[in-house]
Amino acid sequence: MNLFKKTIACATLVIALFSFSSSYAQGGGMRGDTAAMRQRQEAMLAKMKTDLNLTQVQADSMKAITMEFNQKRRDIFMDPANQGLSREDRMAKMQPLTDAMNARVQAVLGSDLFKKYQDWQQANRPQRGGGGGGGNR
Repeated sequence: MNLFKKTIACATLVIALFSFSSSYAQGGGMRGDTAAMRQRQEAMLAKMKTDLNLTQVQADSMKAITMEFNQKRRDIFMDPANQGLSREDRMAKMQPLTDAMNARVQAVLGSDLFKKYQDWQQANRPQRGGGGGGGNR
């Protein structure tokens, strides 16, 4: 169960980082990076499809789910009421979204492939500056 919580926390962090980067780019801070961000997301989805041997239907479903939940996460990050929240409070606010996304992904992939997806996510999460890998409880 502890590993499951860590995996969920990692997945939430990865998606949150993508969401934050996307919202910053769309906010005008890095106008040219919006296309680059989309390309990175497309590349990650393509790598996921190949690495996990997803069918086209599964890959299309994963893309739709990812886009839907990234938008919902962006909304949380951009909500002025959430700007003063700590990282932990924001993550707690996103936990229901993460749970819902995982339920949808598991429905698309099935239990065995969902476990492989979780392992793949952890192995392929983007490394951001500052190190910080593996310090979560």
